[in-house]
Amino acid sequence: MLETIQIIIAYILLIIGSLFLLIGAVGLIRMPDVFTRMHAVSVMESTGASLIIIGLIIYSGFNSVSLKLIVILLAVIFISSVATHALARACIHDGIKPLKISRGKEQ
Repeated sequence: MLETIQIIIAYILLIIGSLFLLIGAVGLIRMPDVFTRMHAVSVMESTGASLIIIGLIIYSGFNSVSLKLIVILLAVIFISSVATHALARACIHDGIKPLKISRGKEQ
């Protein structure tokens, strides 16, 4: 019974994480400028990948595989935010400005 609940929770987390990645991919395509695309990708990667890895940890149980997945999860969380920040700084350094929209019109 407990293993069945563990598998169901793992599948739910995997599905929710996959949905976050799908919605983030659509946001990446639909967003108008590089800064809003970066926001969509950072949220997608942080949340979606984290939920998938947590689902895999629950599915595998407590063993050496789950410890490796925890290390990967920590790396994803830290590297994602640093990479997004570095990319935003590089865009600002190159003179790319955020798109300003007022009342539905681009400026």
